[in-house]
Amino acid sequence: MIGPIDDFTVQRARRGDADAFGELLRAHQASARRVATVVLGTNQGVDDVMQDAAIRSWQRLETFRPGADFGPWFLRVVANTAKNRHRSAGRRAAMVLRAQAEPANDAPQSPDEVIERRNAHQQLIAGINRLGTDDRLVLALRYFEELSTEEMAEVMDCATGTVKSRLSRATARLRAELQTTETYSAGSGR
Repeated sequence: MIGPIDDFTVQRARRGDADAFGELLRAHQASARRVATVVLGTNQGVDDVMQDAAIRSWQRLETFRPGADFGPWFLRVVANTAKNRHRSAGRRAAMVLRAQAEPANDAPQSPDEVIERRNAHQQLIAGINRLGTDDRLVLALRYFEELSTEEMAEVMDCATGTVKSRLSRATARLRAELQTTETYSAGSGR
């Protein structure tokens, strides 16, 4: 979930204070980079998306609704900018995610457990890679960014019911991708 930003900072930015706008961008930079990476399917081009999204946000700051949360509004700009870049590139690159921190586990793990966990993580990422941009986005917003349904609706510019149905369909497609991978792996003797 994205933390609240001081309304005063948003007001200063809307009045043209570039330093205040920089504070807003820094507060949401990590989330925005993850969203851009997921939508692009790779970390290549993320810096360009971030720069373009910052420029677009600055130019359209007057459209930001006073009292609203800046984070979802900015993530929508980032997601749309990344979608446009992805579409214009005409490619569907494999998603590159930085290794997420492993969950804390006090129990020592055997080498077999470590390998099994790594394989499961790689299969999950590969399954996500095979999904379309919209599916990757909704899954990233929910499970990587941990946004609420309402925040996701704001980012995706749709109703909460639409978010729920898209998330359900994306989860089902990911599950099917993972089952296909398991079936293939089991059938090939791997």
